[in-house]
Amino acid sequence: MRIHDILRRKGDSVVTIRSDATLSELLDLLTEHRIGAVVVSDAEGEATGVVSERDVIVHLQAEGTSLGGVRVRDLMTAPPVTCSPDDDLEALARTMTERRIRHLPVLVEGRLAGVVSIGDVVKQRLDQLQDERDQLVGYVQQGG
Repeated sequence: MRIHDILRRKGDSVVTIRSDATLSELLDLLTEHRIGAVVVSDAEGEATGVVSERDVIVHLQAEGTSLGGVRVRDLMTAPPVTCSPDDDLEALARTMTERRIRHLPVLVEGRLAGVVSIGDVVKQRLDQLQDERDQLVGYVQQGG
């Protein structure tokens, strides 16, 4: 199973934000799209970082609740951990678990082609397990 299988099902639409955007703009974007992370992208479409709800919380805990003057570049994780459409799903799941990452930009020749979340990985794996179960049940019902 490869990452392109996930992108084929969910699509390649990606919500991005500039690194000079304000914290307030980031919060508006997260709320509007009901998402937990955004890829930080420059004008050429290169993924330069990822900023998540967790990054905002860590900043607010360390610096206080003032939103003034805080930019996405102050919060984002850079450079982002990325993957490609040909990466193996199990290897990606292992990387996400070990590094405690919930969102990974998918890059094709350095360009942003999608985003994969841990939820996407879990859903794909559950679908795969259901297919295997259905095949086994069919095999047993046919008399093996």
